Amino acid sequence: MFTGLIQSRGKIRGLADDRVEILIDPAKVKIILTDLEIGDSIAVDGVCLTAEKLLGQGFVAAVSPETWQRSTLSQNVSNSTRWVNLETSLRAGGKIGGHFVTGHVDGWGQLAEVQQSAAAWELKFTLPPPQSWQQPPGAGIAKYIVDKGSIAVNGISLTVANCGADWFTVAVIPHTYAETNLNGLTVGDLVNLEGDILSKYVEKLLRPGSQAEDISLDFLATHGYG
Repeated sequence: MFTGLIQSRGKIRGLADDRVEILIDPAKVKIILTDLEIGDSIAVDGVCLTAEKLLGQGFVAAVSPETWQRSTLSQNVSNSTRWVNLETSLRAGGKIGGHFVTGHVDGWGQLAEVQQSAAAWELKFTLPPPQSWQQPPGAGIAKYIVDKGSIAVNGISLTVANCGADWFTVAVIPHTYAETNLNGLTVGDLVNLEGDILSKYVEKLLRPGSQAEDISLDFLATHGYG
């Protein structure tokens, strides 16, 4: 579990046996490595990976075929100039300044437009058609994106400023823009998206056949909600 508050950035390169090596930004190596042990979870561009080996300037993690397929990590590996966002896992009692982020990517977004104002950067992302691994047919992340709701973009906790059927915008403050890989994106780039986990539980409860259909006013009164 993560919060979507990025601690550092890194460069990623592929190794043999479906493993990757992430070299952390030298200015912030200590921030990550002092809070990372072998076996710990760490979010890499919003993807939850497990640290298998610690290095002096980074770490090594395994990437399953499923993760390669569902995320943009493979694109980052093929482009050595790209930064990836890094966040160590949330500890009990730690601050939650963003929102609960699981590190499980729901889909991709594509940067469509960037506008700078005096106080923020406004980024517009479009939502490509659902990928083959998003089931059932017609599924996608759009249903989890609501006006003023939370969304993780490359692992960054952001608030949806506006949204439509196949697009959304976010307003990014200068600090977040400068300290994450958002400032390196160009129009057309893909990003990892994860919707708010709360919306997924609500969706499941409202599905036909779920126990939520049995909740009535009498049920609520019986259980102390009357």
